[in-house]
Amino acid sequence: MIALIDYGAGNLTSVRKGFAAAGAELYTPRLPADLATADGIVVPGVGHFSATAALDAEWRAAIHAALDRGSKLFGICLGLQWLFEGSDEDDDVAGLGVIAGRCHRLPPILKVPHVGWNALDIRRPSRLLAGIPSGTQAYFTHSYAADITPEAVALTTHAAVFASVVETDQVFGVQFHPEKSSTAGVQMLRNFVDLCSRNG
Repeated sequence: MIALIDYGAGNLTSVRKGFAAAGAELYTPRLPADLATADGIVVPGVGHFSATAALDAEWRAAIHAALDRGSKLFGICLGLQWLFEGSDEDDDVAGLGVIAGRCHRLPPILKVPHVGWNALDIRRPSRLLAGIPSGTQAYFTHSYAADITPEAVALTTHAAVFASVVETDQVFGVQFHPEKSSTAGVQMLRNFVDLCSRNG
């Protein structure tokens, strides 16, 4: 079972459609305790980092407990940024902190927000990106981006070079919207579903 977190900052309908195309049906937990049976957790999001404040201490504890049980965690767009320690967009709101580093505003060398298709420069093997060649285009819409840390498996350039895909044993994140990224995006969602189903 894969849980889709609704904290009021994402288009859950399009994420559900994307996962349905990947062969998975998601459930939306009402309470943190509803994550107890989750094999995977998806944190979507668009908009301002302050929206993640809705994921309070109880939600954070439930997500950490799920990770301790071996569940997989997947952050999409703002959800990826929340995986880090914080964002310059709102210094008063802490991220989940499962990846060290912060998110910063893209420099105004080019148009910000960065909206549209851009290439993924895949730097090392990735389970989330299995079957996806380097140079694949994905659909972005964001103004802030994450530090390039050891967890970055793909980079993208728009005004600056930033981490567009991050991955650890259990934690995955994409700065773009896979549910809007055509067949390649569906493949990434399918890869996440497969990782959750085999717990590996």
